[in-house]
Amino acid sequence: MRLSQTQRAVVGAVAPSGGFGRLMRRLNVDGPLLGGLLLISVFGLFVLYSAVGENLRLWVNQLLRFGVAVAAMLIVAQLSPDFMRRWTPLAYAGGLVLLLLVLVTGDVSQGARRWLDLGVRFQPSEIMKLAVPMMAAWYLHDRQIPPRISSLLVITLVIAVPTFMIARQPDLGTSLLIAASGLIVVVLAGLSIRLILGLAVLSVPGAMILWTFMQDYQRQRVLTLLNPDSDPLGAGYNIIQSKIAIGSGGLFGKGWTNGSQAQLEFLPERDTDFIFAVMAEELGLLGVLALIGLYMFVIGRGLFIAIQAGDTFSRLLAGTVSLTFFIYVFVNTAMVTGLVPVVGIPLPLVSFGGTSMVTLMAGFGILMSIHSHRKLLPH
Repeated sequence: MRLSQTQRAVVGAVAPSGGFGRLMRRLNVDGPLLGGLLLISVFGLFVLYSAVGENLRLWVNQLLRFGVAVAAMLIVAQLSPDFMRRWTPLAYAGGLVLLLLVLVTGDVSQGARRWLDLGVRFQPSEIMKLAVPMMAAWYLHDRQIPPRISSLLVITLVIAVPTFMIARQPDLGTSLLIAASGLIVVVLAGLSIRLILGLAVLSVPGAMILWTFMQDYQRQRVLTLLNPDSDPLGAGYNIIQSKIAIGSGGLFGKGWTNGSQAQLEFLPERDTDFIFAVMAEELGLLGVLALIGLYMFVIGRGLFIAIQAGDTFSRLLAGTVSLTFFIYVFVNTAMVTGLVPVVGIPLPLVSFGGTSMVTLMAGFGILMSIHSHRKLLPH
């Protein structure tokens, strides 16, 4: 395909130059996106070092897992969007099989059956974070946009089956995030205002039905959100300590490794779900704004890649990966500040964790593949 002089100039302006630039292009790596992800991850390792205290083994494990996650991102980036689209139904079906195995033979930990050990211990629900939006985008690729009611019914089934299976583990937080990722695909495909209002009305009885299926501890989390002081030493303890940590950080923070709530172990789950509170206490508002700024840059870059995508599947998938990443950030920060119930969602690329980090970086590998395989229109 021949490019116009203007197009060649634009490509040359945004692409890295020199041997490093050629290597980046050969690996299908988007420089700005990679830079943002590396900065967030380094920031996360910096905060996690303080959060784990003397347990440096966790910090070393996180560093190794980050290396695996980057490798997964680079591998996925080499797969073309057409290849991913062809194999999406198989990936989705394989994910459902793994979820079924979890319900039957999965490892039980802290009262939940979420893990599967097939030589490597992992959570199959993490796979569905990518498989569900990919399947929804695959289904809409060759169909009318905005989608018809018949298409919406099929996508609803695609989303509902894994969501229900994951909720049965039980893992309400992950199930809601997966449902949200599928819903984002539908919204990006285009919905009329009337249909959106109709879905909003249906969400009310839907929430009532969800309440009946929730476990007792999950209901207690919702009630605690409304009044955490009702049980300050029980269900409300986590939120109260988190708010104390965030508020005591002030503008500049107490200094790295000097946070009293974290270092004296008042703050629970400080290396996973509540690591944002550790950062706010030790680095203050300026540290919080710096991290949020990096998150917004990555999300903005992802949406830019979605706009440039050359087909419906790539556009819907890139937009969904970017906006789902935003939901992860929003839910965790809102959770530790007491705006939403505690649902066990880690702070992306900052909280300690392996499977979730690999899944996130694989998602960004999809974005890089979409960007490197975008189709420029000929002059």
